[in-house]
Amino acid sequence: MTQMEEQKVIFRDPSVLKQVVGINHEHLKIISNTVGIHLSQRGNEVKIQGEKLEVDLTVRLLEQLEALVEKGYPLYPADIDYAIRLLSENHKVSLEEVFLDTVYISGNRKVISPKSVRQKEYIDAIRTNDIVIAIGPAGTGKTYLAMAMAVSELMKHQVERIILARPAVEAGEKLGFLPGDLVEKVNPYLRPLYDALHDMMHFEKAARLVDRGIIEIAPLAFMRGRTLNNAFVILDEAQNTVPEQMKMFLTRLGFGSKAVITGDITQIDLENGKKSGLVQVQDILKGIPGIAFVYFTEKDVVRHHLVQQIIKAYERMEAKMARSVKDYKNMEKV
Repeated sequence: MTQMEEQKVIFRDPSVLKQVVGINHEHLKIISNTVGIHLSQRGNEVKIQGEKLEVDLTVRLLEQLEALVEKGYPLYPADIDYAIRLLSENHKVSLEEVFLDTVYISGNRKVISPKSVRQKEYIDAIRTNDIVIAIGPAGTGKTYLAMAMAVSELMKHQVERIILARPAVEAGEKLGFLPGDLVEKVNPYLRPLYDALHDMMHFEKAARLVDRGIIEIAPLAFMRGRTLNNAFVILDEAQNTVPEQMKMFLTRLGFGSKAVITGDITQIDLENGKKSGLVQVQDILKGIPGIAFVYFTEKDVVRHHLVQQIIKAYERMEAKMARSVKDYKNMEKV
């Protein structure tokens, strides 16, 4: 029979305790349900009851959350999920090193910061390299954090403009359309970039910057023939570029510029037979100084907690289908 254990965490500051436990004990409820322990608060103490491993994890969690709040970090319910995941995967990880690395403070005073060790590696890579290529599933923060870094550098006058591009595969991205017609065709495919931008600054300010050309959101085809100096350039959904488009994009980079390329090589929408430029570029640019590759997995998903489970379920299904095809081919050979 498993031995149950009880420990207490005593908080020094009642105002800090209030933020850690959350409104109506919301944060404690998340911890209790996720970790599988019983929590109760009395005065400045939080009592933890459960199995030893879970109790030890919760003690570390509460102590590190207390330290975060003491240093001015505003805790949100989602942060509790991320913190539990971090400490569960690596008991030596420091939440302060990850969460207090503020990338940008948005127009609504929301702090944008990494929520996983891999995200921390990602923003460090962007800071220290001129080209960063981020590959991994949706929901891992690849585009969002790149956007935050871009807006941050623009506000600090480290770059003069931001350019956000996407290949509009479904709209048939080819030159030769009239500009107005093409914009109307591809605008729905650029919408996620607008959504991320508007999450980081007030709509009116973003609109002014777009109108002045300081922020440009455009189909990848619009990058052809240009040299992009003093710019922070993001290529999103890069798995849907063909090799020629990827080469074109990479060779647009001018003096004083950075480029971040993001994509998910398991979600390629190119027509059959066309090779993805994002897949190919891994071999071509590997080992070049100043170019960094960052690989995310489902463990880095920072959307709703069910998204991580959904990704795993699809991976199991795809692996099962691949085995079935292999078994069928082996039967044909017999």
